[in-house]
Amino acid sequence: MENKQAKWWQKAVIYQIYPRSFYDSNADGIGDLQGIIQKLPYLQELGIDAIWLSPVFRSPQDDNGYDISDYQDIDPIFGKLEDMDELIAEAKKRGIRIIMDLVLNHSSDEHPWFLEAKKSKDNPYHDFYVWRDGVEGKYPNDLKAAFCGPAWEWVPECGQYYLHQFSVKQPDLNWENPALRKAIYDMINWWIDRGVGGFRLDVIDLIGKDTDNCVMAEGPMLHPFIREMSSNTFQRADLVTVGEAWSATPERAFLYSNPDGSELSMVFQFEHMVLDQQPGKEKWDLAPFPFVEFKKVFTKWQQSLYQKGWNSLFLDNHDLPRAVSHFGNDEKYRVESAKMLATMIHGMQGTPYIYQGEELGMTNVRFDIEDYRDIELLNMYKERMENGYEEQDIMRSIYAKGRDNARTPMQWDESANAGFTAGTPWIRCNPNYTVINAQEELVDQDSIFHYYKKLIALRKKENVLVDGWYEPVMEEDEDVFAYTRENDTEKLLVLCNFKEQPQTRILPEEWKNGEVLISNYPDSSAGGNLRPFEAMMIKVRKG
Repeated sequence: MENKQAKWWQKAVIYQIYPRSFYDSNADGIGDLQGIIQKLPYLQELGIDAIWLSPVFRSPQDDNGYDISDYQDIDPIFGKLEDMDELIAEAKKRGIRIIMDLVLNHSSDEHPWFLEAKKSKDNPYHDFYVWRDGVEGKYPNDLKAAFCGPAWEWVPECGQYYLHQFSVKQPDLNWENPALRKAIYDMINWWIDRGVGGFRLDVIDLIGKDTDNCVMAEGPMLHPFIREMSSNTFQRADLVTVGEAWSATPERAFLYSNPDGSELSMVFQFEHMVLDQQPGKEKWDLAPFPFVEFKKVFTKWQQSLYQKGWNSLFLDNHDLPRAVSHFGNDEKYRVESAKMLATMIHGMQGTPYIYQGEELGMTNVRFDIEDYRDIELLNMYKERMENGYEEQDIMRSIYAKGRDNARTPMQWDESANAGFTAGTPWIRCNPNYTVINAQEELVDQDSIFHYYKKLIALRKKENVLVDGWYEPVMEEDEDVFAYTRENDTEKLLVLCNFKEQPQTRILPEEWKNGEVLISNYPDSSAGGNLRPFEAMMIKVRKG
């Protein structure tokens, strides 16, 4: 790939906002669109290029907005459609694009389509959803829902079951129906015409499902559906599109992110995020973190997609634990390890994503069970308690992997409720907000925030970060993550100590007089001696 051909999103850094937890402008305890507008100067200061918003569409909020009842309206808890138009316009003034989060595998059971669909088999909207004939109490097959229990719900009016891969209030849409697809395309084009900069597509790998054969992810019609959608919508404008695909492999990612633009810009794959769970079991079943395997997964994706597709780069999001708690040391070396993780991920090829608070080094929480809000977490707790699991083991899993770790309010300052709201927050704040907050970090030039700011600026300046080939270094090393990036004119070495013990590594001679572009210690050198969680990028020119 030649850098002059790079698309805007290949040099961009994208910031994810979980709106209900970002900033509350009206003291109702829930973040909103006007709150995001008020904080645009903060995001402009950070230097990001686009904001991915978790869903703000009208919704009963059974799954915090991922159950949409109207794709063309804003939920009142977040504001009005006019607020969204204002956000798009105000962000544009600052060179920031807005990326909407589309949930196209399922809707809410309160969507007008479903309210009509369940009236009778003859209703024109009935076939917008996935139904199977049956007898009450005898499920069509043994598919399980992601949020526990069977994936089928009986509707006596129709004498049928509908499929829901997630909550019972999230019926699956039937992509086999051309009328449903057209309705979706019309809705997407309506948003494109309003000026959005792109879309994140929730669990998009599930839309091509073969229900009767229990093939949910990567079904036979998945990529034909995505190509049809793209040609009817995304290809009309200069958008970024990213698909969430837990099932993706590099080979499948070639299709999702084909440079010809026939499908999407890139895909979210999660192979590196599930390595510390027991094979074949749920994410709650914890296993030791296999560091060497972690590195090899990144190498596989970096090398496989080079000039054939595009990577998304991330270590946390609204569904995942906080990166510094998951992969670093969130106590004694919180600042160092947060910066180290950022160096590791931002040095790779792809589009980096920053999840709100990651740039502050926000950490996981340890609440009592009654203080959690996530439907997935609470269902798991109930189910495992009923099945005889030890409560302390359940809570250990929640502390490590619960989605509410990422959903506590953004920590703006040390005032009440972290400066997030003048009301009562919808979920408790992390108690450490008095020492970890944006106000403190904006002032401290050596803070995690300012380190992220430097990394974002480097991506704009250093072409090798965009187009360089990735090569692992010391791949079997149990303590150090190291790799090079190289193009025709320059070469970059990224060195990251993942341990709190100092490490000494003998570096090739070519690096010893290299330029240290960035490091998380003020006096880092290219000598090969790494202090606890030390990280650096070293550049040399070729020829």
